[in-house]
Amino acid sequence: MHRSPHATPIGAHVQTRGGLATGGLAYADAVSAEVVQVFVGNPRGWRLSDGDPAQDAAFTAGCLERGVPAFVHTPFLVNVGSPTEATVERSIATIAHNLRRGAELGCAGVVVHAGSAVGEDRYEAALRQLRERLLPVLERVPDDGPRLLVEPTAGGGRSLAATVEDLGPYLAALDHHPLVGICLDTCHAFAAGHDLAVPGGMTAALDALEATVGPGRLGLVHANDSLDACGSRRDRHAPIGAGTIGGGASGPGPFRELLAHPSAAGVPVVVETPSELDGSPSAGHARDIDLLRSLRGAVGTERPAA
Repeated sequence: MHRSPHATPIGAHVQTRGGLATGGLAYADAVSAEVVQVFVGNPRGWRLSDGDPAQDAAFTAGCLERGVPAFVHTPFLVNVGSPTEATVERSIATIAHNLRRGAELGCAGVVVHAGSAVGEDRYEAALRQLRERLLPVLERVPDDGPRLLVEPTAGGGRSLAATVEDLGPYLAALDHHPLVGICLDTCHAFAAGHDLAVPGGMTAALDALEATVGPGRLGLVHANDSLDACGSRRDRHAPIGAGTIGGGASGPGPFRELLAHPSAAGVPVVVETPSELDGSPSAGHARDIDLLRSLRGAVGTERPAA
């Protein structure tokens, strides 16, 4: 797995048009990403791709050369809690495939949305289904393989995990498997009801996360501002400082709290905010990375020397 020279690497979900290496590494260089996240197939479909061996090798070598850790994000359709058997089967096959591809690419983790029970009366059954179907996949992953990073959702439908406290029963259903980690998305957490915008709100959410899942489970952060209000259950990302988390009276202070929190020390941070290619003059991964890097630098100057 790649080790970054940066204490807390900051990067982006990168565009891979032209191939993982040709497109992905060029985009990473253009936005000065210190960590990258990629899809290894269609993010909105079920087709499983074996990839291009030449692109894979060049991507892996390029990340190692740059000291850039890499992560895979599974497609959005994945939902192991679904009441539809075909969806569950495809979800399990997709997770297993993405874990294999992540291992081939030397990735540190594979992100998967926590999923939904699709009905209030199915929550317990969906957790049992999670245990029965996903645990066998985890048992087949080598000890040195990528971790499966569960990402709580914004809370729409009957989410299996939206608030950080929801991760307690979720991890219990998976026997607290050592290869299960957490990917915290700030927009999702805000939408689910954690008021990250108030002073101390981000710190409180991260304190609650560590109290719920224990130390060392946080493996990746998606640093995204939100277009909507706290508790909206709407997953709409905004540029850092231009949304309802970091664009209020406290400015980007919540993201500074994130980077200062002990549980986030050394944990890679990826932006999934509107990119340079989305057409908005205020958008840009390079801009958001630069802003987060400046906050990281300010945090570093306040920490006492060892």
